[in-house]
Amino acid sequence: MNRIDQLQRFVFEHTPIRGNLVHLDQTIQHALQHHEYPAVLRRTISELMAAGALLAATLKMQGALVLQIQGSGPLKLLVVECNADLSMRATAKWTEALPDDADFRSLIGNGHFVITLDPKDGSQSYQGIVPLEGDSVSTMLEHYMQRSEQIDTRIWLTADTHSAAGMLLQKLPDQPEQDLDAWQRITVLADSATATELLTLPATTLLHRLFHQETVRLFDTQAVSFQCSCSRDSVGDMLRMLGQDEIASILSEQERIEIHCDFCNARYEFDAVDAGQLFVPKGVIASSSGLH
Repeated sequence: MNRIDQLQRFVFEHTPIRGNLVHLDQTIQHALQHHEYPAVLRRTISELMAAGALLAATLKMQGALVLQIQGSGPLKLLVVECNADLSMRATAKWTEALPDDADFRSLIGNGHFVITLDPKDGSQSYQGIVPLEGDSVSTMLEHYMQRSEQIDTRIWLTADTHSAAGMLLQKLPDQPEQDLDAWQRITVLADSATATELLTLPATTLLHRLFHQETVRLFDTQAVSFQCSCSRDSVGDMLRMLGQDEIASILSEQERIEIHCDFCNARYEFDAVDAGQLFVPKGVIASSSGLH
């Protein structure tokens, strides 16, 4: 079935329960095409990207949500950054060959789950850190939400070689409840969703199949896309923070400075002339009596 990359929000009427559904195809392919990720890592990153979109859609903020899994196993780091408009990027670092049949827990070992909310408006970021608990991306996120945010959250994720999908349900705290059994009943029904259904069924069909006895209100779709925020200007700002002396020291040992973006693998080069321009005050244009 030909699917587009999108997220849809929904609510269960007369309950404090809300949900999101997401399907990613081109977003996954664009994010992963820049690196030779092993198959098991491709699936794991794809699931974390689906999770990033699901969680970002629950927030009322501009800026970005950053999910990081930091482990002690051969898989050292997973990072997904998702903006308020659901544009996103991802990267990973690992130290050895990763068998296709390796389970997620053995890949990461012990470590931490870190979620950062970056307003990107100059105000202070919020960061929550909890130990890794669980054997999958979804269970680790559920533990994080319970420990750090105290919000009942269930997440279902799946991915194949070229796409990913997921569903999130949340029970909002401090909301009036007319149906005290709703959360247990609805999450049990959601547990019956299969990976194939999540990956292939339209939202309306899936929600009807799972919750046909519930009153569900489905909202308009929101597009999801891959987008890397790196640029020559942002790399220049990073180099400027190192200081002129440090840059000069690096260039004394090599002809140019090369920076590769961990997310999209773009390459940025700065030679001595480029580096010198980084420290010229804005508005000042270097003049020369020579003709070119």
